[in-house]
Amino acid sequence: MRNIEDLIRPNIRQLKPYRSARHDFASGILLDANENAFGSAVSVDGLLLNRYPDPYQRDLRAALANLNDVSPEHVFAGVGSDEVIDLLIRIFCEPQSDSIVVLEPTYGVYRVAADVNNVRVVSCLLGDDFQVDVDAVRSHMTGAAKIVFCCSPNNPTGNLLRRDDILALCQSAEAIVVVDEAYADFAKSPSLAADVAANPNLVILRTLSKAWGLAAIRLGYAVAHPLVISYLLKVKAPYSINILSSTEALRALENKEYVRRVVASTIAERERLRSALATLPRVQRVFPSDANFLLVQFKHARAVYEVLAQRGIIVRDRSTEPGLTECLRISVGTPEQNDTLLTALRSIS
Repeated sequence: MRNIEDLIRPNIRQLKPYRSARHDFASGILLDANENAFGSAVSVDGLLLNRYPDPYQRDLRAALANLNDVSPEHVFAGVGSDEVIDLLIRIFCEPQSDSIVVLEPTYGVYRVAADVNNVRVVSCLLGDDFQVDVDAVRSHMTGAAKIVFCCSPNNPTGNLLRRDDILALCQSAEAIVVVDEAYADFAKSPSLAADVAANPNLVILRTLSKAWGLAAIRLGYAVAHPLVISYLLKVKAPYSINILSSTEALRALENKEYVRRVVASTIAERERLRSALATLPRVQRVFPSDANFLLVQFKHARAVYEVLAQRGIIVRDRSTEPGLTECLRISVGTPEQNDTLLTALRSIS
């Protein structure tokens, strides 16, 4: 593995980041940022909405670090994981020159973020049971490949990728290995965040959108080597996380018991739904899942999708993706929602 700094674009290494007013002072008689000193048009729980938020998100990063048993220097908070994905590509990939490797079928934002940044995408298909074919990935790793994107549990297949395969990629790849763990709270295997210390090219993505139920506040984060974190902080927008999102995130992080209950209920419903779906004549296969959704192969999946939509039940058609012929992705709902879904499916001849 090359030195991480050698993988970073030369212009990013030399970049002098914008230094905002709040980088230097956060309290006092603040006459430095052209804010509205008289207050804001609305009031929310006494928050100072007329003042810019902490550009380093110190309190939030400390709380996220505590959650993952790492130091704050290993944590970066973003506007959802999607912002982190975009920033990583901007930091490591030279437009029109470098590439990323995506293990497909997988989350579509990796490809879109690369396309936006004019970075080539190299597709490598997952192997049997949607697991990483380490040799195949290595064969796709040219000198231009700067990042490998893995999703574990994988979206949309639902399965956890083998830890040993990911760490083997970290050891052999002359690139950054990103593991998107958006659904890891629903899996039995622990996060790979603990492996970042021994693998400086490993970047873990997490989110508060799923198990924590905070999709609306757009809060994701990365756990990575401090050098990678320092560049993420260098390149991001000065005030990327607003005070409303960070405040609600901090409140949520104090309520771990709620998340434990939600995860347990979701897993129980996932297994009940999986068993019930497997008995339906239209269903050809229900794939194993370590996430909060199920990938289901139907006979005439598009017709099933359209009938469900007509009845106000919205699922995701994934049948055009590699290896997912006739497949729909179904999120695990509440018991009542799942019962409504099953009733509708049983009525489709």
